[in-house]
Amino acid sequence: MRDATAGDPLRGLKWTKKTSRKLSRALKRRGYKVGPDTVRRLLQHRGYVLRANRKRLSRKHDPDRDRQMRYLTRQRRVFQKAGFPVISVDTKQRELIGNFKNPGRAWRQTSLAVLESDYPSDAQGVAIPYGIYDLTRDAGFVIVGTSHQTPEFAVAAIRRWWIKLGQGGYRRKKRLLIEADGGGANGSRCWLWKWELQQLADEFGLTITVTHLPTSASKWNPIEHRLFCHIEENWSGQPLISYETVLKFIRTTRTATGLRCRAYLDRTAYGTGYQVTAEQKAQINLKSHRVLPRWNYTIMPHKGARKTEK
Repeated sequence: MRDATAGDPLRGLKWTKKTSRKLSRALKRRGYKVGPDTVRRLLQHRGYVLRANRKRLSRKHDPDRDRQMRYLTRQRRVFQKAGFPVISVDTKQRELIGNFKNPGRAWRQTSLAVLESDYPSDAQGVAIPYGIYDLTRDAGFVIVGTSHQTPEFAVAAIRRWWIKLGQGGYRRKKRLLIEADGGGANGSRCWLWKWELQQLADEFGLTITVTHLPTSASKWNPIEHRLFCHIEENWSGQPLISYETVLKFIRTTRTATGLRCRAYLDRTAYGTGYQVTAEQKAQINLKSHRVLPRWNYTIMPHKGARKTEK
């Protein structure tokens, strides 16, 4: 083991690149009759366990990260205590629709045959799942887009959630807290995202508060480990051959804690390259928070705006 062991001299962690079978053969050549199972027990006795890499380190560490995470947690507790809806939103990885290999394994008598290559030209289309996770009710809601990941698409998904679940589940509640990543279609510096949220606020008379996760902290977004990971597990090893297949796997996602998920298809062709004009920016009724205003703000409906009840 000495020649095959590496480690961290500061923390004392050790690992070996040899498998239990290779170690067993090496021991037999030295006159010890030891099988792979015994080798595994001996390794565990010395602190060796099969482990995978964990994404925990970051090259970028914003000095305000911890402060923002604490503020985000406080805002969540305040809204939930008052009975207001709190949702976590994000876009899941884009998926190719077709008979392509999907990572993971599933119990089968024979393996499924899939295409040798994953060329986008061989796909029937793309699926862009935008998720809304209700932290209070432990409920998922996913809109599967077919064109582009844009702020207009993101807010359209939130609007659909509010119509179908939000305003019915939170009657007479006119405040909404959105937890989102700092980049992408719902980025903290994206004015088109804020403009679309203003239209949503005016339409339903909603006061919308947004708290963004700091740089390199998207893995702590609740939707990642409370919804998306379970969806990936549900379709693990299953080719996503059609949009109906994608919707089926999302809708049948379940957990022991009671998670349920709805899914809908959005075939709208969302355009790209739109820019918010200076006049439109001036119309956004945005109030930045005193704590880290670049990540925390509230968008309020305009007085006299048409309120919609559906």
